[in-house]
Amino acid sequence: MDNTRQNPLLTEWNTPYGVPPFDKIKMEDYKPALQKAMEEHNKEIEAIVNNPEAPDFENTIEALDRSGVLLDRISNIFFNLLEADGNDEMQALAEEISPEITRHEDNITFNQKLFQRIKTVYEQREKLHLNTEQQTLLRKEYESYIRNGVNLKGKKQERLRAINEQLASLSLRFGKNVLAETNQFELLIKDKKDLVGLPQSVVDAAAEAANEKGYQGQWLFGISKPSLIPFLQFSSKRELRKKMLLAYTTKADHNDSLDNKENVNKIVNLRFQKAQLLGFDTWAAYRLSNNMAKDAKHVYTLMDKVWAAALPAAKRERAKLQKLLQQDLPEAKLMPWDWWYYAEKLRSKEYDLDEEQLRPYFKLDNVIHKGIFYVAHRLYGLNFQEVHNLPLYHPDVKTYEVKDQDGQLLAILYMDFFPRASKRGGAWMTSFRKEKIVDGKRIIPVVSLVTNFTKPTQNTPALLSMEEVETIFHEFGHSLHGMLSQCTYNTLSGTSVYRDFVELPSQVMENWASEKEVLKHYALHYQTGEPIPDALIDKILSTRHFNQGFATVEFMAAAYLDMDWHTQDKVQAYDVNAFEKKSMDKIGLIPEIIVRYRSTYFNHIFSGDYSAGYYSYLWAEVLDADAFAYFKEKGIFDPEVATAFRQNILEKGGSEDPAVLYRRFRGKEPEVKYLIERRGLYVR
Repeated sequence: MDNTRQNPLLTEWNTPYGVPPFDKIKMEDYKPALQKAMEEHNKEIEAIVNNPEAPDFENTIEALDRSGVLLDRISNIFFNLLEADGNDEMQALAEEISPEITRHEDNITFNQKLFQRIKTVYEQREKLHLNTEQQTLLRKEYESYIRNGVNLKGKKQERLRAINEQLASLSLRFGKNVLAETNQFELLIKDKKDLVGLPQSVVDAAAEAANEKGYQGQWLFGISKPSLIPFLQFSSKRELRKKMLLAYTTKADHNDSLDNKENVNKIVNLRFQKAQLLGFDTWAAYRLSNNMAKDAKHVYTLMDKVWAAALPAAKRERAKLQKLLQQDLPEAKLMPWDWWYYAEKLRSKEYDLDEEQLRPYFKLDNVIHKGIFYVAHRLYGLNFQEVHNLPLYHPDVKTYEVKDQDGQLLAILYMDFFPRASKRGGAWMTSFRKEKIVDGKRIIPVVSLVTNFTKPTQNTPALLSMEEVETIFHEFGHSLHGMLSQCTYNTLSGTSVYRDFVELPSQVMENWASEKEVLKHYALHYQTGEPIPDALIDKILSTRHFNQGFATVEFMAAAYLDMDWHTQDKVQAYDVNAFEKKSMDKIGLIPEIIVRYRSTYFNHIFSGDYSAGYYSYLWAEVLDADAFAYFKEKGIFDPEVATAFRQNILEKGGSEDPAVLYRRFRGKEPEVKYLIERRGLYVR
C-alpha cells in the first residue's frame, strides 16, 4: 500500500462536473474514507447540537439536511458499484462496514439533544412562515426521528440498535447469495440438436458466452433474464426448459451455504420485533403508515379488486395453451416451463407475431437515441449529448450531458446496459449525486441507469426484446425524476418520495414505447434502417392484452406474498416453502404459474427497499394509467399536459404530499378503471 498517496475519495474532485473519479479509486480507499466521513458527519452533528443560538429552521433543520455530504458522496459510490460492478472484496467490506454505518445512523437518531432542537422547531412551525418545501422538510425530519425510535430508552433502544445492525447484515447476505446462485448455474449444450427452436441470435449469444468461459464449440445458457427468457420462449426441448426454469425458481433454496431460508426467517422476525418496538402491530403497518396506501387493508382491497379480474383471464389463457400443448403431446399437462413456450406459439398463431420478428427493429442504440431521448425532447425539450471525457467505473458505461431547451445543464447521465458476473440482476436507476440548491446555486444530479440487456454479438448489435424496450423506458422515467428535480433540499429531491408514488414517473414513461408515432421514430431495422412496418405495429398493438392474465397474476402473486410475510404478528419459526404455498393457495394461484419472485430470491423485499411495498407497482399503475389517459385525451406530446407533469410530478420530488401533487397535475382523483381497461382483464 502506498502511504504517500492521497485517498481520492477524500480529496477535491477535479473531474468534469464533479463526477466521481472512478479511474483513481482503489479498493483500499473505501474503508478509511467511509470511516473518516462518519467522523466528519459526527462533527457536523455536534456543531448543530452545541449551537448556542436558539433552535430555528436554518440552524437546525436546514443544517441537518446539509450535513453528511461526504458520507453520502462516498457511500453512494461504494454501494452503487457493489451492485453494478462488485466483487468478493467489496462484498466482504460491505458486510463489515454496513453495521458500522447503521450504528452511526442510529447514534444520530438517538441523539436526544439533537431531537430536542428538532422538536422545538417543529412545535413552533405555525409561527415560522415557512414555504411548502420547508414545511415538508420539517415535518418529515421530525416524523422520521419518531418513526426510527428516538423516544425509546434503555433496553428497548439497545434492542432496536441490535436489530438494525442485524438487518443491515442479513439483507446484504441475502442479495449476495442470490447473485452467487445466479452466476453459479450453467446449462452447457454440446449437441446442436439441443438448440432446436432457438433463434439464431440466441444461439450466437450462447456461443459467445461459452467462448468467454473457455467452452469452445459449445453453447452456454444461464438464468439471468436475457438468457433465461428467450430459452423458455423458443426452446423445443421440454426437459431443458424445465431444467432452466427450476434452476431459476429454486435459487438460494438448496439447503447449502447459499440457501436463504434462514435469512428470510431472521429478517421477517426481526422486522416484526422492530415494528413492535416502534409501536406498530406488524412490519406492514409500520411501513405503510408512511406511504400513500396508509395501511394493509387499502393494499389488499386494491389487490383483491385486480386479482378478481386477472385470475379468470389467466385461466382462460391456460385453457388455450393446454390445447396447443396437446397437439404436440396428447397426454401431457401444461406445466410452468411450458407457459412461455406455448404463449409464444399462440401469439404467432393468433397474431402472426413472435418476439424474433421485433428484435431486428429494436437496436439498443436506436431505442436510446431515437426512442427515450426523442420522447424526452418532445415532452420536455431535453437534449442529450454523449461525452467521452468522464471517468468510468466500467468500459461498458456511456455518459451524457442532459440540457434543457434553453441550453442549461440539468444533469449528467451514466448508462450501463449489459450483464456481467460483477453486476446483480434486474434493472434500476440510482444517483451518485442528488440534486439540491446550495447558496442559490443548483447542484446538478449525477444519475445512473443500469440494466441487464441482451449483449451484442460478433454479427449483430444489441437487439432488444419488447420487454427490454419497455424496461429501458421504465428506468428512464425514474432517471427523469432524478434529473429534472428542482428541490432545495437533498432529503426531498428526485426520487425521495413515498414508495408507492416513486413508480409513477417510470411506469407512465413505458406508455410511449408502444405508441405508433414513437415506434416509427426509433424502431428501425438494424440492417436496412427501414422503420417498422405499419402491419407489424398493428400486430404489436393488437397483442397489448395478450397474456395479460399471466403477467398480472405472476406479479400480483409476488405482491400478495410480500404482504403476507409482512403482516405476520408474532415471532415464529417459518417453514419458508410451506408458508409460501399457503400464501399462494389462499389466493388460488393456479399451479401452471409460479409467483414472479419466490421468497428465497425476492431481492426487492429481502435485500432492497420494497418490503411491504411490492404492491406499489400496482398502486402507481393506477396513477400511471389514469395519467396517460389524460395524455391520450389531449395528445401524447401535448405541451400543456407535459409541462404540468414536469412541474407537478418530476420537479417536485418529495417536497409536497404526492396525492396533492397528482390532483394538481390531473385536476381530479385517479380512477382504477383505466388500469383494468389497459390490461384488458375484462376482455372475454
